[in-house]
Amino acid sequence: MSERSALRVRLDRLTREFAKFGAVGGVGLLVDLGVFNLVRHVTELPVVRASVIATVVAIGFNYLGFRYFTYRDRDKSSRTKELTLFLLFSVAGLVIQNGILYAATYGFGWDTPLQSNFFKFFGIGVATLFRFWSYRTWVFRTLPAREAVQTAESFLEQAPKQPTRKQPDAVL
Repeated sequence: MSERSALRVRLDRLTREFAKFGAVGGVGLLVDLGVFNLVRHVTELPVVRASVIATVVAIGFNYLGFRYFTYRDRDKSSRTKELTLFLLFSVAGLVIQNGILYAATYGFGWDTPLQSNFFKFFGIGVATLFRFWSYRTWVFRTLPAREAVQTAESFLEQAPKQPTRKQPDAVL
């Protein structure tokens, strides 16, 4: 395989991964904004506390989506470590996301519902860049090549053997 085609394969994989990440993240965004606005309208909680609650709900949703959709083919050997790292990086993303909202609300006094939603959305965008990098680098790690081959081989060994049909002899 040439260098150029190898680069193309890597870019294709990254594009598919980013699209899956975006699909889960897009639904997580709707969950986050929906819960945020629901909490804001139903309770008297301050804007940042409502945002933290919404972010925590979205983090739970996103973990399920990432583990069972986006990164379902990644290493599953240490779920405790995976979940711990996911929560650690998610909390860092929560701080980034809600730090932006906090600065806009309490630093600049931008507290109308439209402004709150704008800065909530902007904070999610900035935090998403951090989360994409951290999840793919540290949380949902790729299997080493040898383990991937062994997993594929064990799967093939478990597959039922298909009877082979005898091909008619070719007539010369």
